[in-house]
Order: sequence, then structure tokens, then C-alpha cells
Amino acid sequence: MKLEQIWSAYRSKLKAFLHSKVSNPADVEDLLQDILIKTHSSLGSLQKGDSIQSWLFQIANRTTIDFYRKKNRIKELEPEELWYEERKENIKAELAPCIEPFLKALPDDMAQLLRAVDLEGQSQKAYAEELGLSYTTLKSRVQKGRSELRGLFEGCCHYNLDSQGNLLEFEQKSVNCKKC
Repeated sequence: MKLEQIWSAYRSKLKAFLHSKVSNPADVEDLLQDILIKTHSSLGSLQKGDSIQSWLFQIANRTTIDFYRKKNRIKELEPEELWYEERKENIKAELAPCIEPFLKALPDDMAQLLRAVDLEGQSQKAYAEELGLSYTTLKSRVQKGRSELRGLFEGCCHYNLDSQGNLLEFEQKSVNCKKC
């Protein structure tokens, strides 16, 4: 897809997104131009089959965060301007009630492993010793459990991750999903 086609299809959505995060219309226009430039220079990194919309909104989100970080270096930010930090916690809080039904869908030993390591924050090395397993075996089981849990989530929700794997946003695929 060419840049002109992408931009004509998504410009208004990006502008609405920016208006929800930035109150000054002039800043919104500046950010929109920054996103256009980044889109142009990064278009080659878009993999075939990737969602263009997700990719664009990741660029927009990072650009907006960079805008606020730069602004923070210039002057002290108001607490309500730190929306991007709050959003991370809000997403985790919104998903917390959904995790348990998905864990219950996994085998008990795998669910307990993920609870201990990912939810309770126990170190994998310490947990491996506690169970009498080698650290390598436990790491392998954790990865397998995470993979299976991710498959369950993907069956129920659309979600976008940033380049570090942090959750940016999610949306339930169907109200018929009985897991959350």
C-alpha cells in the first residue's frame, strides 16, 4: 500500500486519537506531521500481513509519549498530562478479572506455575528450586504456559502490544466469549 493511500485512509482516525490525548490543536497538527514523516521513513519496516492500523497507532502513541516527555524536560507537567503512564495501569486493572478464567482453562500445574511467576512475581530460579526442577526445565514450562495462555487470549480478544511486548490496548472479539 502506498503512503498516500494509507494516509487518506487513516489520517482522520489518527487526528481524533491525537485530540483525545493532546488539547492544543496546533500541537495535534504538529504531531500529525511528525507521524506522517515517521510513517514515510518506516514504511519499509512494515511486514506483509501486519495490521497497518495497529502499526500506525503504535507510531502515533510513541510520538505522543515522546511529545510529553520532551515537554516534561521543558516545564513541569500537570498530573493529568501523564495519561500514558496511567493507561498502562488501567489496562492491567481492566484485564485482571479476565486472567483467572483463562488460567482455569489451563492444566492445574501450568496455571499454578504462571500464577507464581507472572502474577505473584516469584523468581523462576527460586520457584524451580522449590519444585525440585532444573531452572532450564522451569523456564521451558513457563514459556509453554505463556504461549498457551496467549492462545486463549487471542481466541477471545484483539490486542496490540508495543515493541517491548507491553499491552497498549485490547478489545473483546465477541460478547459471547465466556471467559471474561
